[in-house]
Amino acid sequence: MAGIHASGWIVISFILSVVLFGRLRTQESIETELFTWFSVGNLNIPFAFLVDHLSIIMMMVITGVGGLIHIYSIGYMHGDEGFNRFFAYLNLFVFFMLMLVMADNYVLMFVGWEGVGLCSYLLIGFWFKNQDYNKAANKAFIMNRIGDLAMLIGLFMLFQYFGSLRYEEVFSTAATWVPDTQTITIITLLLFIGACGKSAQIPLYTWLPDAMAGPTPVSALIHAATMVTAGIYMIVRSNVLYALAPFTLDIVMVVGLATAIFAATIGLKQNDIKKVLAYSTVSQLGLMFFALGLGAYQAGFFHLITHAFFKALLFLAAGSVIHGLSGEQDIRKMGGIRNKMKITHAVFLIGTLAIAALPPFSGFFSKDSILLAAYERSPLLWALGMGASLVTVFYMFRLYFVVFYGEGRMTDHVKSHIHESPGVITFPLIALGVLAIIGGAINLPHLIHGNTALDHFLENILHLPETEANAATEIGLIVTSVILILAVIFIVRNKYISKQQVPETDAELKGFGKILNAKYYVDELYDNMIAKPLHRLSTAFSKNIESLIDGIVDGSGVLLNYFSGQMKVIQNGYIGYYLFAMALGVGGILILILM
Repeated sequence: MAGIHASGWIVISFILSVVLFGRLRTQESIETELFTWFSVGNLNIPFAFLVDHLSIIMMMVITGVGGLIHIYSIGYMHGDEGFNRFFAYLNLFVFFMLMLVMADNYVLMFVGWEGVGLCSYLLIGFWFKNQDYNKAANKAFIMNRIGDLAMLIGLFMLFQYFGSLRYEEVFSTAATWVPDTQTITIITLLLFIGACGKSAQIPLYTWLPDAMAGPTPVSALIHAATMVTAGIYMIVRSNVLYALAPFTLDIVMVVGLATAIFAATIGLKQNDIKKVLAYSTVSQLGLMFFALGLGAYQAGFFHLITHAFFKALLFLAAGSVIHGLSGEQDIRKMGGIRNKMKITHAVFLIGTLAIAALPPFSGFFSKDSILLAAYERSPLLWALGMGASLVTVFYMFRLYFVVFYGEGRMTDHVKSHIHESPGVITFPLIALGVLAIIGGAINLPHLIHGNTALDHFLENILHLPETEANAATEIGLIVTSVILILAVIFIVRNKYISKQQVPETDAELKGFGKILNAKYYVDELYDNMIAKPLHRLSTAFSKNIESLIDGIVDGSGVLLNYFSGQMKVIQNGYIGYYLFAMALGVGGILILILM
């Protein structure tokens, strides 16, 4: 009953969001101020919501994809002892994400920002009896606090220089006056560090793959529709400020591109089905930041939407595979299940084609818009972005072929129990599969006689760059990318179907492949350079400095107790003694005055 109740409210929220979308087609925004939250000096923060063309799209994505994940969870979490608690956390997650995107000021947005961080901690560590899962939850929570601290400092500086934290006031002031370039650069960099934490960019990305410790619906919700999109949304919302800080945009572009390539290469040698998808998410988020750094805010935001469709589909389809294989997640122990799980196989293929960016799937249109923006800046940037995309094609089709084709490598017991998931699981998969196919229609380019509807819908909020590429150039780029993608698919198919190769065991890995499987040893590097030294330092403080402080505090109590014990003997009850003491005191005061 809890699952139906929780899912119903999200579906209702989606319906209401669609109704609001209809209203916003004829007006720019809907603003509601409930009350003054707090007022201190010049700082006045209302508890107010702003639903405009940007936030309404986020609301529909969050409630639409989130609603399907809720329905899926009814079947996936059936029989779990924490079933009711799971849906309470899931609803709270969506609530805070909606608060984040509906807020009309940075402070209320930060409440939602911290709220999704809290919910991610609760959901990643949902099966808290497993200590490894608790460690993964702690890692996500702590790493996000690093980014959040930087963001908080950025908000302090934003208020100091602009005198407000409401979007409308900050952006209108920035349009006519800004502090010096160095100050606005520092502010935007601090906000970007916060975005790196939430949206898993170098160097704060290592928490996201470990977030796979949570149930699969949690992975889908975090990676597709909610938490990791928060950083993208915040920068897109703040595009007025970032337009004034070209150096920061260059940093965003470099970090995004580096993350896209770095995470994609790690995905080549991962063998946990959810870990492959996790590094895929980090890489795709990197492409979104790459677009933002190029100033192509609409392209990055477009990819955020299509990514929500196909990544939620891929995660939930992976969960269906895990469900059908009795909990198995190692792709080396899978294979040949396409005929036994036909619906799951079909939707997984759709998701793979979408993320590979083959036409006419949704990922093609959004990724093409990013690569076109990169080409307009520099052909080299296009080549690097295309390289990251081709690596994505390789590991995603590797995953698809190894899981669904070839001989079954699971145990006889698992093989005898392979089954398609029930309707409550397959229905959301089919719905997301449809969205992954047609999702690109929301922003069809002029090249195919589209009207770039999303660009026009957001034109009053975003500063869109002038498009310089002509039709011939765009067609050339598209044809080149499609040929390269098909060539990579052919190579992968030849390796894992024709030659029937199976991913190596960890012991067989050598050279660079071993480094990729170990994720470039970044976790070990952080552990040895940051975690262990801090632990040793805290231990030293605990044994020495803290013991000294404890000694001072405890000694003060002992000393005070001793003196009070000595002082109490003068309270003996004799009036004559008290009169004599008073006379001595008065005499002392008189002598002091005379002196």
